[in-house]
Amino acid sequence: QVQLAESGGGSVQAGGSLRLSCTASGFTDSSVFMAWFRQVPGKEREGVAAIDRDGRTKYADSVKGRFTISKDNVKNGLYLQMNTLEPEDAAMYYCAASSGIVPIMTLLEPDFDYWGQGTQVTVSS
Repeated sequence: QVQLAESGGGSVQAGGSLRLSCTASGFTDSSVFMAWFRQVPGKEREGVAAIDRDGRTKYADSVKGRFTISKDNVKNGLYLQMNTLEPEDAAMYYCAASSGIVPIMTLLEPDFDYWGQGTQVTVSS
């Protein structure tokens, strides 16, 4: 059974940095892509950044140049380095993985079939 567990959330002032981590277990095939999503109450879950098995990445326009997604295939770890945080970045952040529902890496929620429980990020102005 695939399990994802996030950590690293917390509170930070605007302009600060945080690094989120996600530990994945239960994968039998590395041919997946993984991503970070975020959600604030009352809004839909938003794709933030994704990475495929070859290290290719995709970012939402709102985080380009500030956030960096990376992964460690040996440790089955997924990371999100968030710099120059803004109050608008405050949200619950979720780690997600796709078993290959679609062949092309996306930032669309329906294309991911495994989800973590989330870690809260708070940014104060």
